Amino acid sequence: MKGPDREQILATDQILTSEYENLDWDIKDSALEKTFEFKDFSEAFTFMKKVAEIAEELDHHPDWFNSWNTVKISVTNHRAGGITEIDLLLCARINETAKLWVD
Repeated sequence: MKGPDREQILATDQILTSEYENLDWDIKDSALEKTFEFKDFSEAFTFMKKVAEIAEELDHHPDWFNSWNTVKISVTNHRAGGITEIDLLLCARINETAKLWVD
């Protein structure tokens, strides 16, 4: 079974289309970015731990920043030099995880 593409950089018109059109992530400087807010630091940290587990499973890791109840995530494929299919999959999985806390 073939996994998500990690090499082909997607053109802007290919990003956030088809199955990924409702991701609700911003495209900035060849990366996908989104900020999540939680009730408190504990919820934010628990979310980050779950995202870390997903990142390990996919062997694809986001850049992120945490300040108390806020987690800002940036996803790009550093090796490929832009946004690839694996980035979209990671963003989709992060969104699913966030639904445990954020509507």
